[in-house]
Amino acid sequence: MTLAVGRRDLLPMFIRATALAALLLATPVLAQTPPAESAAQTLQSGRPLAPEQAAVTLDVADLAIKVLPETRSIEAIATLTFTATAPVERLVVDLDERFTVADVHIDGVALSADGDWGQDDGRLWAQLATTLSPGASTSLRIAYSGQPRVAPRAPWNGGFVWSTAPSGEPWIATAVQGEGCDLFWPCIDSSLSEPGRVDLHITVPSNLSAPSNGRFLGTVDHGDGWTTWNWSARNINPYAVALTVGPYEKVEATYQSRFGNSFPMEYWHLKSDDPAKVAALFPQFAPMLDFFEATVGPYPFADEKMGVVETPHLGMEHQTINAYGNGYRIDLRGYDWLLQHELAHEWFGNQMTHANIDDFWLHEGLGTYMQPLYARWLHGDRYMQIELGELHASLANIFPIVRDEALVGNGYLGGQGPGNDIYFKGALVAHTLRMLIGDEAFFRSLRVLIYGHPDPRPGSFTTMRRSTRDFVRIVEAETGQELSWFFEAYLLNGDLPVLNQSREGDRLTLSWRVSGYSAGVPFRMPVEVEIDGVVTTVPMTDGRGEISVPANASVLIDPDNKVLRRLDLIETYRASRARPN
Repeated sequence: MTLAVGRRDLLPMFIRATALAALLLATPVLAQTPPAESAAQTLQSGRPLAPEQAAVTLDVADLAIKVLPETRSIEAIATLTFTATAPVERLVVDLDERFTVADVHIDGVALSADGDWGQDDGRLWAQLATTLSPGASTSLRIAYSGQPRVAPRAPWNGGFVWSTAPSGEPWIATAVQGEGCDLFWPCIDSSLSEPGRVDLHITVPSNLSAPSNGRFLGTVDHGDGWTTWNWSARNINPYAVALTVGPYEKVEATYQSRFGNSFPMEYWHLKSDDPAKVAALFPQFAPMLDFFEATVGPYPFADEKMGVVETPHLGMEHQTINAYGNGYRIDLRGYDWLLQHELAHEWFGNQMTHANIDDFWLHEGLGTYMQPLYARWLHGDRYMQIELGELHASLANIFPIVRDEALVGNGYLGGQGPGNDIYFKGALVAHTLRMLIGDEAFFRSLRVLIYGHPDPRPGSFTTMRRSTRDFVRIVEAETGQELSWFFEAYLLNGDLPVLNQSREGDRLTLSWRVSGYSAGVPFRMPVEVEIDGVVTTVPMTDGRGEISVPANASVLIDPDNKVLRRLDLIETYRASRARPN
């Protein structure tokens, strides 16, 4: 159970934060040797849990982190509270070995580096004095320091981003989605081990701010040029824990939810930003929230905040403090696409988190589908169809978006994975599913997937861990239909279904062909056919169908573009773009 931090908890947390910050400030910066590259294992988030990791839950992660811009390093003390779910003899956490570990304590007792604790394979282990029984709790404290991995290309290739704001101050952010939380704090680097609560005490130069996840619990100015910012977040996806440091100013307002509750909206922007651009972006927050609450359900973290912070990288779904680096760009959508996409992840990624990297399309594909739906919400069908068409033209259709196997790290990206298809194809699969089963069943399925039940209200749900199999099971339960033929064709195959057409006399014959298809039943996607302006649905129950077509009639297949399929015009377009000029 996660306990909310109330006002009466402020004083103890301030005292603890002040003590931890004082210890960090008193610790001399260790001499740095040129940092080695992080181990391959460290750069692979979601690898199989060690047996000891599977035998515990991480209840609270208390992280006191001092960020030193001049040396591009951090000094930190992490205190982790675990509860055993099975007998366990030692604790094991993931932590990048490029950090120097000064000391390790269990329940306040210092451990010897000679046999009581050690590091191996990107993991740190600490021996317990006695076997921890199921239900019993223990505390692991690790003091460490060093230069964290610098992101080669954030957010896609992650780590720390050390930048400089236009006004000259340090501008720093973390982005560790594919590589994982162990790039800067000791964690169990898996979506299966979400901490019940994370308390953050971020010490930075006093001329900078450090907005972060969850509820703001105040600052402690140490009077020597350093200030500690205190935050507390519940049930947080490990990679969504974020550090952001810079010369920020905050714009804020209270959002009045259609569910009767209210919560703060905050935008932390650089003080050098054009006030007119800030004034144009912030009013987009409330309409976006209203769209998601009306379309999906209640904002999941209303007891904390809806927060956005400007970052030197493009963006990422950092729970309640989403990273925004789109530079206030304006396009024909009529809304800021990055702001909307990262906000979608509060539902698709933070409230509902994938069970394995292989299920990442549930985050990215369903989240991306919210963009054409929002375009319709704002501007009507034309703008939804424009966005859907752009997504279709961007597909690679080489690798399946689900492999039905355990994956780690960024295994779904790059030359050997589906890459952007988890976004674009995932969104188009969602649209085709909605067209097949109807709005009521589709959105009800989303609510069950995200909240665990179809009628969510504030306070009636907790975070969920979901897989593709869970989604298939939910959709089949909500529709009363067996849909393996649909999900195998679209998720487990790289290429798209092909609709063959032949016309003889007054008969139009249609048939589906799906490469690598083994569902055991025909691909029975119905097809709408418009004949001289009249639309008829051809059932295609056996993967084939016929319809009478008068001579010289005007025929249009799938006039509303409901079905994701291979289209010659898009293949021709893609081929022309691939040819050298």
